[in-house]
Order: sequence, then C-alpha cells, then structure tokens
Amino acid sequence: MTRVERHGLDVAAPLATLIEEELLTGVTPDAFWSGYAALLQDLAPENRRLLQVREDLQAKIDAWHAETGPSFDAATYRAFLSEIGYLDPEPGPFAITTGPVDPEIAAVAGPQLVVPVTNARFALNAANARWGSLYDAYYGTDAVAGQPAGKGYDAARGADVIALAKAHLDIALPLVDATWAEVCALEVEGGALRLKTADDNVRLSDPAQFAGYLREADGPLRLLFRSNGLLIEVLVDPATEVGQNDPAGISDVRLESALTAIMDCEDSVATVDAEDKCVAYRNWLGLMRGDLEETFEKGGETVTRRMNPDVSYLTPEGDEIVVKGRALMLVRNVGHLMTTDAVLLDGEETPEGMLDAVVTVACAMHDIARNQGPRNSSTGSVYVVKPKMHGPQEVAFADTLYARVEDLLGLPRNTVKLGLMDEERRTSANLLACMEKVKDRLVFINTGFLDRTGDEIHTSMQAGPVIPKGEMKDSAWLKAYEDGNVDAGLAAGLPGHGQIGKGMWAKPDEMAEMLQAKIGHPRSGATTAWVPSPTAATLHATHYHMVDVFAGHQDLKAREVASKSALLDPPLLKGRNLDPAEVRRALEECSQSILGYVVRWVDQGVGCSKVPDITDTALMEDRATLRISSQLLANWLMHGLVTRDEVEDALRRMAVKVDAQNEGDTSYRPMAPGYDGPAFRAARALVLEGAQQPSGYTEPLLHKYRREVKETA
Repeated sequence: MTRVERHGLDVAAPLATLIEEELLTGVTPDAFWSGYAALLQDLAPENRRLLQVREDLQAKIDAWHAETGPSFDAATYRAFLSEIGYLDPEPGPFAITTGPVDPEIAAVAGPQLVVPVTNARFALNAANARWGSLYDAYYGTDAVAGQPAGKGYDAARGADVIALAKAHLDIALPLVDATWAEVCALEVEGGALRLKTADDNVRLSDPAQFAGYLREADGPLRLLFRSNGLLIEVLVDPATEVGQNDPAGISDVRLESALTAIMDCEDSVATVDAEDKCVAYRNWLGLMRGDLEETFEKGGETVTRRMNPDVSYLTPEGDEIVVKGRALMLVRNVGHLMTTDAVLLDGEETPEGMLDAVVTVACAMHDIARNQGPRNSSTGSVYVVKPKMHGPQEVAFADTLYARVEDLLGLPRNTVKLGLMDEERRTSANLLACMEKVKDRLVFINTGFLDRTGDEIHTSMQAGPVIPKGEMKDSAWLKAYEDGNVDAGLAAGLPGHGQIGKGMWAKPDEMAEMLQAKIGHPRSGATTAWVPSPTAATLHATHYHMVDVFAGHQDLKAREVASKSALLDPPLLKGRNLDPAEVRRALEECSQSILGYVVRWVDQGVGCSKVPDITDTALMEDRATLRISSQLLANWLMHGLVTRDEVEDALRRMAVKVDAQNEGDTSYRPMAPGYDGPAFRAARALVLEGAQQPSGYTEPLLHKYRREVKETA
C-alpha cells in the first residue's frame, strides 16, 4: 500500500485521501495532521505505560495465587488487591453532570442495537430500526407459535398476531371499560381522538397518551401514542389486506424500537489494516452526513437502502411535532490495547484507539454542523463508547484523549460524550471511581457478561480451575456485578444524563424465549439493553411499555448495595471434581464455538454473524464469546483438566463439524483434513497460548492470522 508523509507521520495513502478529501470539515488538513502528530507524541507513551501497569498487576496476582493456592481468605485477598493498587479507594459522593444530552439517552428507556459499522447494509438497518412493525415482528418469528402456511399471507396466523398485538395495546395504552379488540372505529375530529366499540364511545385511561396524528393523502391515518416515553403508532388503513378485515380498519401497529444504535468499530468487526479501517470510517462518515446508502440484490430485484427521514405529525393542539425516523447513533471505538499500521510514528505502529478517536469524532462534525434536515444529535453531541478499559487511571486517560481531540478539532469541551463499558474486572471492582473520572462526559455504563467472564477467568488464571461455562451465569460474582452496575449508576445520578445498560441477547432466532427472559433487564433498573436485530428491538420495546424503569429506580436505591466480596470471589471449582463426560462435552462445545467463529473472522473478515453452536442452534457471536471459550480451555489446560493432546483432538474433530455446518457457503475454505490453514492455527493458538495473551484478549492472534490471509490473497 502506498504511503505518504504528514508532519512526521507515515500514513497509508488511502486513509490520508479519505481524511483530506472527504472527511474533514471546519479543520484544514494541515491543522489536522499537525495536531494529530502532537497528540501521538504526547499521549502514546502514556498509553504504553498503562498497558504495562495491566501486565504488572496481572503478574503480581498470578504470583500471589501460585503461592497461596486455591484456598484463600476473601479478606486477605481483597487486602492484597488494595495493596498492589488493583483496588482503588472509593471516591467520595459525586454526581454525573453530563449535558446537554439527547433524550434518547437521558430521559427515555428502550432497546439498543449494536452492529458492525463495516457492513453498510447492517448499519443502515440499525439506523432505520428506530421504528418497527409489531405485526411483522410477531408474524415472522417464534413469538407466535407455528409457522405461516403457504407462501402468501396466512390469515389464521395473522389473526393470532393481531390478537396478541391488541392485547399488548391493552397493557401499553389501556382503555376505560373496553379492550382494543372491541374497538370498531378510530378517528380524529378537531384534534381529538375518537374511539368506538359496537356499544359506545370509549377513551384512553390516560388521554395524555395520545400524542399526535398524520392523515396521509390516499394513505393510512397514522395515530401516535406514548407509553413510558416510547412512541407507538397505530395505522388505520381499510384499503390494505389486513386493515379491510379489521373491525377498526387497523392495518399495523408500529413501535418506536431501537432508540439508540452503536455503530461498532471494535468487537463485531475484523479491521486489521488501513484498508479495513477506511471502510469503517467511510461508513460512519456516511451515517453522520446522512447520505450512506447500499445497493444489493433481494428476491431477484435490485434494492437501494437509504436512511429514513424524520416525519412530522400534528399534536392534538394542532402544533407540529417532528418524530425521528432514525436511531440515535453512538460509535464504539477500540480500546487501549491494539495498534494500527494505518499511521506509523518513527517506524512503529500507533495506538488504534487514538486513530479511532480523532477520525470518528471528525466524521461527526458533519452532523454537528448540519442546520437543517435530520440530525443524529439534536444537542450537537458526539457519542463514543469506549470499551475494555481497566480501572480509573485508564478511564481518566480516555478523558484526556477526547479532550485533546476536542481541542484539535476546535470543539467545545465535553462535546464528546463517553460510554463506559463495564466489562473488565478491575473496572467493575472500581466502577464508581471510574465513573468519577468522566463525570462531566459520561452517558453510558453497560455490563458485558461475555467479556467480563473472559477477564474473570484470565485474572484468576493461576488460582485454580474454573467452573464450566454454562455455570457462570449462576455464580455469585455475576449477580454482584450486574446489581453493582445499577447501584453505581443510581448512586451517581446517571439517569437523566445517561444510560444504565445490559448486555446482548445472543439467540437471534429465539424470540419467544427472549420475550420471557429479557423483561428482566428493565426490571433490574437498566434503561437500555442490547438486542441482535431490528425485529428483536421491536419485541424488546414491549418490555419498556410494561415496566416504568425510572419509577423502579426509587425502590432499587433503597436496597442493599451489591457485595464487593462476592464480586471478587473467583468462579473456581474449589476442589470439586467434574465428571469426565462433562469435561469432554465442555471441551467439544468450546472447541466448536471457537472454530465456528474464528474461521469466518480469519478467512473472510467477518467479525460478527450468526454462528451455529454444537447443537446447530444459531448464536450471535463476536470476539467476546470467543474470549470466554478460549480462556476457559486455557485455564483447564493449565490445571490439568484437559491435556494438550485432548485439545488437539477436539479441535480436529470439531473442525470437521464446522466444515459441514458451512458447506453451503461457496466462499468457505474447509479446515479439514489438512488442519494447517491460518484459521485453524489461529483457533489452536487461542487455546494453547491463551494464558499468555494480554488480559486474555483475542485480538492480537486474530489480527496476526487475518493479516496472513490478506497478504497471501
């Protein structure tokens, strides 16, 4: 790849062209590069120092466990962690002061999507997932039992869907002495909503829930309602196949679904060089300019997907109300660990997180500068999610980094609002101290069970063998972790300024199960939770109609705070012997999971996809799920629950299974029978070298083998 020189930096030419000719607005290329060179000179050494602190702390913990053994006193362990600086003193009382913040983050609870920004089609789907059809979400998933009969519209299934949707309206928009199934007429007269049953006029239990309407020429009457801050749209259109058979002419119920969407530059992408980074940045730029589009073939037709417009309604008082057609978009930058060859300094790769910071914020300046048409942020904010930080000092460093980016780009202080991923053990053990470091720009704390489990295993690698992966969700540390995240958010007054978030539902095809399980997130106090698809966002939105999250915070504030001792209790077997069959089953499950994800990452550059597990159930996989499986097997290998030969054998047997699961993919390269391709070697290294990987992260090895594939392509 051709390279160019900019203020002492050796820059990949495609990146320089993208930045200088497409991306910058309000900043000259010379000012950008001179500022970025100075930023790297000043901050890259501190980035390296903080990474060394991680390694030093881990070495001390490893040595302590090696000397102490698996039986140790909790108080002694906690004192040791404080002594070495792993645990920081709790900060005094403080309050989050972030502002101004868009209402989707500060004031309304609802679902959140996370998608790879390198996939323009997925990114557009997520941006447009602000609204979704509840009828379609029920009809097309297992949320309603059975399958549609035939290729056309199945009226019997449709009737079940409509009954279920109207039953939900009875919960979200209750009527006085009537149900929505009884409504036979809907109209707006003089700005007032009129509802009729066969016997009488009826009204909403809370008339203030009626928020507006839009009467389209030769189209539906669109009625807008509000439930716990979320909008609901009831479409009345007797001309449609569904509406003509409905007593009230209702043709659809549409829900405000994905209030926010994280466009991911991190765990769900496979960006290993300047070429890949340019794809990510160009898509994010298109989202911020509002002109991203993607053309593809679907059903034998060419389809071009664009970003949805905003829509204007009339309020009952006759005023105009503009309703957003797009999710509020955040961008997830990479963490502090990885470096990139896109920009070299003194011949060395530079921190990838710093490049993400300056480029993604510069892209968002197009949105800040827009004075007409749809905007991402109505407050002129840029929302960045920063993952994989270990403790308060690293969070403070992130605050410094984004302040320097603001200065470089001429933005007011705290224009950049930060989301803090609470996914590393040292961060969750010091969460309030971490939050205090960014109290003026914090808009998000989010638990991530998957990465957090991987870090839990790696931190306690030398302590002893850990419990099987399937038992982790029942361990004491996890409940303390999930509750402690909410406790910290409420103690610091985050609601009103930012989100308290929970993690992903990993089974994109199991929506009936999700509807049963995921209501636990708003009940827990979370104002947002991750979902794997726009359809899942629509279904999860129903939970926020049922649960007033902000009202529930008052009760949660009164409970006893989560136990720090439980949080720091490693999930060890503690002398318990596992049945050999159980060990073999876990070895096979983890091996198959690792291979199923890694083969697509390394060979095809796919960072997130539905990957069939060992039972052929599709799971939404990214690097976090990989981190758990590889770290668990590395731990069991270290402590003799499995041998190297058993690992090698399981990987080979599971490679055959993964090959069979992918036989319909014409671009797939089988791993068997050679077992010597980059993908298989990467999977093998993730286990055999897992204990030596920094914090148990998978990125260094994945990048190594993916680059090998690209270089030989």
